[in-house]
Amino acid sequence: MNLSRISALALLAAACLVCPSTILAANAAADAAAAAPTTLPTTNPALRFYGPITAIDPAAKTFTVGDQTFCVVADSHLSKSDDSPATLEDAKVGEPARGTYTTSADGKLNVVKVRFGKKTGGKTGGKTGTKKKIDAATTAPADGQ
Repeated sequence: MNLSRISALALLAAACLVCPSTILAANAAADAAAAAPTTLPTTNPALRFYGPITAIDPAAKTFTVGDQTFCVVADSHLSKSDDSPATLEDAKVGEPARGTYTTSADGKLNVVKVRFGKKTGGKTGGKTGTKKKIDAATTAPADGQ
């Protein structure tokens, strides 16, 4: 009888040791799932383009910059150089266009955002736009004469 009690207690002790590790593993898996991002990362990031417009096709809702033809889709954001809203009719051949696009599954280059026309305003990169002119009459000769 003593042996059966010891066996029962050993089984009980073994069960107590195994169960918490199983519960902890289940909790760790649940925590990892909760910590995972809820949105999937973008597999098709927006790429940039810049250059003069070489062709415009309003019927197909496309314009070409260099050798790339971009499609204007319903979600495209078009603007003029002064940040006012634009349409494809505002684009002019020869004027610059800059923006971002994504490539669709069928290989089309869909415009995310585009600005038509030359960039206006903006910063000068720390330059003031004026240079000091050196007047030859007021400068001393280099050899000290």
